[in-house]
Amino acid sequence: MKKIKYLAVAAICAVMAACGGRSEQAASYSVIPLPQEVKEGSGEGFHLTASTRIAYPAGNEALKNDAELLAGYLRQMTGHDLKVTDSAPASDVILLRDDLGGANPEGYVLTVGDASIEINGSSAAGTFYGIQTLRKSIPQAAQSNVLFPPVTIADEPRFAYRGAHFDVSRHFFPADSVKSFIDMLALHNINTLHWHLTDDQGWRLEIKSRPGLTELGSKRGGTVIGHNSGQYDSIPVEGFYTQDEARDIIKYAADRHITVIPEIDLPGHMLGALKAYPYLGCTGGPYEVWQQWGVSDDVLCAGNDSTYKFIDDVLAEVVDIFPSEYIHVGGDECPKTRWAACPKCQARIRELGLKADSHGTKEEKLQSHVIHHASDFLASKGRKMIGWDEILEGGLAPGAVVMSWRGEEGGKEAARRGHDVIMTPNSYLYFDYYQTLDRENEPIAIGGYLPVERVYSYEPLPADLTPEEAAHIKGVQANLWTEYIPTFAQAQYMELPRMAALAEVQWSKAPKDYKAFAGRMPQMIAHYDANGYNYARHMFNVAGTLTPDSVSHAIMLELSTVDNAPIYYTLDGSEPTEASMLYEQPVKLDKTSTVKAVTIRKSGRSNVYVDSVSFNLATTHPVKLVNELHPRYKAKGGMTLTDGKFGTSGYGNGDWVGIVGKDLVAEVNLEDEQTVKDVTVRTCVATGDWVFDARRMTVEVSADGKTFTKVASEDYPRMDKGANAIVTHSLAFDPVKARYVRVSLQPENSMPDWHPGKGKPAFIFVDEIEIN
Repeated sequence: MKKIKYLAVAAICAVMAACGGRSEQAASYSVIPLPQEVKEGSGEGFHLTASTRIAYPAGNEALKNDAELLAGYLRQMTGHDLKVTDSAPASDVILLRDDLGGANPEGYVLTVGDASIEINGSSAAGTFYGIQTLRKSIPQAAQSNVLFPPVTIADEPRFAYRGAHFDVSRHFFPADSVKSFIDMLALHNINTLHWHLTDDQGWRLEIKSRPGLTELGSKRGGTVIGHNSGQYDSIPVEGFYTQDEARDIIKYAADRHITVIPEIDLPGHMLGALKAYPYLGCTGGPYEVWQQWGVSDDVLCAGNDSTYKFIDDVLAEVVDIFPSEYIHVGGDECPKTRWAACPKCQARIRELGLKADSHGTKEEKLQSHVIHHASDFLASKGRKMIGWDEILEGGLAPGAVVMSWRGEEGGKEAARRGHDVIMTPNSYLYFDYYQTLDRENEPIAIGGYLPVERVYSYEPLPADLTPEEAAHIKGVQANLWTEYIPTFAQAQYMELPRMAALAEVQWSKAPKDYKAFAGRMPQMIAHYDANGYNYARHMFNVAGTLTPDSVSHAIMLELSTVDNAPIYYTLDGSEPTEASMLYEQPVKLDKTSTVKAVTIRKSGRSNVYVDSVSFNLATTHPVKLVNELHPRYKAKGGMTLTDGKFGTSGYGNGDWVGIVGKDLVAEVNLEDEQTVKDVTVRTCVATGDWVFDARRMTVEVSADGKTFTKVASEDYPRMDKGANAIVTHSLAFDPVKARYVRVSLQPENSMPDWHPGKGKPAFIFVDEIEIN
C-alpha cells in the first residue's frame, strides 16, 4: 500500500449540537494503533444518526458478520441500533466491501464523505480492521449522534502475526472470560490468541482418548501463598474446557478474524499428565499436580515408547479441534535431571547415537528428538510446529517456528538459520510483571517492572540482522502467565493499557513517539470504560513520593510530561508547593547532593515520567566478568551491574545477571584513580526456584587491573529456610586509592537438606554494584 504521509486529524471533543433531538459528538482519528496514512478530505463529513444503515454485499457471509459486529460497536458507543442490510441505500450508509486488492490481506481503505462511509478491505479481515478504526474514532460512549470528519485512511499492519498469550493452566478461566479476552484482542487489532492449556499446575483441555488428563490432571488441592513460601491455601483449583467449548471459543475468535493457537507444553511442564498417567514419567511416580510455581524435574520419559504414543494421541485430538496452521508444543524449561539418571532415557540416547557437541549435551539432543517427533507428527497432519526458544538446543526441527522469550538472541539465531520467528522477549513483553515500582499498592505479581512506556519502546527487528534474516521475524507477541492472577478482572488489569502499547508495536509503521501515543490513550480508555474493563491507571496517576529504593541518591533526575504541564517537586521529601522548583529537564545535582526522597505534585491529568541514575562511582563504567554468566541470564552482561538501575523482584526480568556453579567475579574499571571506602551489592533470592543468597563477598582493589589487593571480605551463613527477598550486602573499609575494584560473590554451591535440590549448586543473581 502506497505510503503518502502521516496526518493526525485534530480531536474535536464532544461537540454538542441539536440534531434530531440528540447531541452530536465529533469523531477523532487519533486512534490506537495509529493508522499508516490519514488524509483530510473536503466537505462537512458524515452524520451518523439512528437512520444510518450498514450495508454489505449480498451473499457475503464474512462481511455480514463484520456488519453485525459494527452495529454492536456503534450501539455501544452511540445508543443507536442501526439496521444491517444487503441492499445499500444511495446515502446515509456505511458500506462494507472486501475487494480492495493489494498484497497485504489485512489492509483497508476507510473513506468518509458527506453521504457515506466506505470501508474496503483486501479481505474481510482488512474490512474488520477498518471497522475497528471507525469504532475507536468515537471519543466517548454517549447517547448521541456522531460527526465523522471527511477523511481517507489507508492502512495495513506492519506484522502479519500479532499475538497475545493467555495462560489458563495456572488459574482456570471460564469460557466467557476467554471470549472477553478475545474481544480485548479485537479492539487492539491483535489477530492471534496463543492459548496455553497445559502445565504442571493443571491440564485444561478434554482429550477423549485420555480421560484421566481432565479427571485427575485438571485438579490441584491448593495453591502456594506468595512466591513459593512453603505455605499453601488449601483451596482446590480445577476446571477444563470440553472439546465443544473449545470449538465454540475458536469460532468466536474466528468471527473476529482471530486465530487460536493451542499450546500443549512438552516434554516438560507435564505434571498434570503424569498425575493421571504416572507410567509416562522416568520414576513411575506417584506424582501430584503442583501447588507451587517453577520448573519441576519430573518430565515425560523420553526413553519410554508409550510417551511417543501419548504425544501422538493428544496432538491428533488437538489438530481435530483447532484449525490453526500452527500448533505450539512448548519445549521450554525441561530439566534433564531425570533423563540423566533414567536407564530408559540413556538407552534411547545410545540407540539414537546421540553425542554431546557444540550444539548441546546428549540429553539436549534427546529433547530435540522428542520435539522432532512432535513436529513430524504435526507435519503428517498438514500442520506446523511453534516452540519456545529452548527448541534451538540440540537442533531445530525442519520448518519449526521459534518464539523468542529469553531476550532476542534465540530469535536472532533462529532467523540466521532460516527459521521464522515470533519475538516475545520477557524484558519488554511479559505482562505478568509489575507496571509500577509502588508494589505495596499493587496486586502480587511474579516480579519485574514493565511500564507502558517500555512496552511501547520495543523494536522487534534487531539491527544486526541482514534484510534476508530480518524477513524471518514474522511478528510480535506479549505473554500473560497467571501464577499470581487468580481472577479475570486482574488479568484485564495486567493487560491494560499495556496491550495498547503492544498494538502500536505490532501494527504501526510510524516512527515512535511516546508522548503522542500517551496523548491518544484517553480516547482508547473511553472504550475500556464502555466495555467495563478493569485497567491500570498508572499512566495518569504517578504523583507521589519516590523513595531512595526507587531513585537511589540521584545525580540526575529527569522529569517530563505528555503536555509539558508544570510539575512541582522537592528533593528532601517535603510536600511540594507552587513556590517549589518547577519542571525543568533535566535536574542536575552534583555528587555532594543527597536526595532523601523526591515528592512530586503535578497539575492536570498528565503523566509524569521519571528516569534516574544512581549516585555511585561505578555507574556507567565498564565491567569485566571473570566467569561466564548463565546463558539464559546474561541480561546486558557486565554493564547490567553498573547501568544505574536497581533490579526489581523477579530475577528473570533482565534486570539481574545470574550464574551457577562458579563465583560471580566482576572487575569494575573506574577509568581514573578514585578514593573508595565501601562497596554494596544486592542479590535476588527465590529459594523455591533454586536461587540463593551469597555465602561470601570479597572486595579487592588494583591500580593496573593486574595485581589486586584484598581490602574486605565477609562470610554469610547458609540459609536455613525458604525465602523470597532482595538482600543487600555492604562492605566498608579504610579509604584507599584505586582504579579497578574487583567484587567476588561466592554462591551457595550445595543447597541444604531442607531443599528439594539438596547438595546441588544454587543460582546467584546480582543487579548493581555500588562503589563509594
